[in-house]
Amino acid sequence: MPIFLARLLARIAALGTWWTPVIVFTLVFATSWPLMALAEPDGSAVVQPANYWWYFVVTAATVGYGDLYPESAAGHAVGAYVIVGGIATLTTVFTRLAGAMERARGRRMRGAVTVDSSGHIVLLGYTPGRTEQMVEELLADGTSRIVLCAWDDVATHPMPAYGEQALVFVRGDLTDEAVQRRAGVHRASSVLVDARDDNEALAVALTADHVARGAHLVVALRDLGRARHLRYVRDSLRCVQWHGTHLITEELKDPGLTEVYTELMTHGGAETYSVRLPDALGPVEAGHCHATLGRRFGATLLAARSGDALLVNPAWESELPAGAVLYYVGDRRLTPDEIGHALRPAP
Repeated sequence: MPIFLARLLARIAALGTWWTPVIVFTLVFATSWPLMALAEPDGSAVVQPANYWWYFVVTAATVGYGDLYPESAAGHAVGAYVIVGGIATLTTVFTRLAGAMERARGRRMRGAVTVDSSGHIVLLGYTPGRTEQMVEELLADGTSRIVLCAWDDVATHPMPAYGEQALVFVRGDLTDEAVQRRAGVHRASSVLVDARDDNEALAVALTADHVARGAHLVVALRDLGRARHLRYVRDSLRCVQWHGTHLITEELKDPGLTEVYTELMTHGGAETYSVRLPDALGPVEAGHCHATLGRRFGATLLAARSGDALLVNPAWESELPAGAVLYYVGDRRLTPDEIGHALRPAP
């Protein structure tokens, strides 16, 4: 009877809804109670209203505690009917759950989902190998969530191994506002436009600028000379050399960092210099170099080379031997005599 009912509901398309297990469960309960009352002798505990619902749930779930059970052979037959009904109900429930999970996974793999989180990083564009490298660098630095939004020609999720919590896949026309909203561009903290060419990057950036609400917008360009065209879109928009993937990921995580790098590498800006410590000075603590460069010369110590080892941002307690090379940012070049005189202890 329960199996026949499930097949009947399937034929009338009711199996496509969650009402199927409810109907089967209710029908088995409604029919088994009167049958049990007829089969059991008078005074049977299992037939009492306060007990039968418990017996029915335990038996239908095939748990069978044994605290309540039918005594007659006919009652045993009704109990078997309840067990079959429970199995049919649970099978229908598990089938529906498996189907729902498979459909959800299929939507995720096809990029048909809508992102409802905020504060994430959105990558607009996919290039095999290159995008994987940037995703790995972002996640290695503790980025909470990344949304990869690719064109329709990327048929399935290119990086499913990262999991839903780390990387979400969305696909569609990147110049379409609706697609970017599905990717959560309007709630993102940073957005990277990594298109297939610079013309496409300009078109995608225009849409992203319209959709994004205060997000840090970064555009990877093969020809940085075209960055002036994007200045008309937004002054705060950052253009980064397309080939510098590491620089792109750093700009996404720390907005404005590429401007610092550009200033350091531009003649006439904040210059980087090196100076060798005089041999007569002897060993000196890096903290003393930090303080002296800052107070006496308005410079910032970046790194120190001690033999074959390069110490970037050396710890203050590190001891630098005589002849070590200091690398610093300042407004002029210092001579070894100047740095030696400034670091030499007072008599």
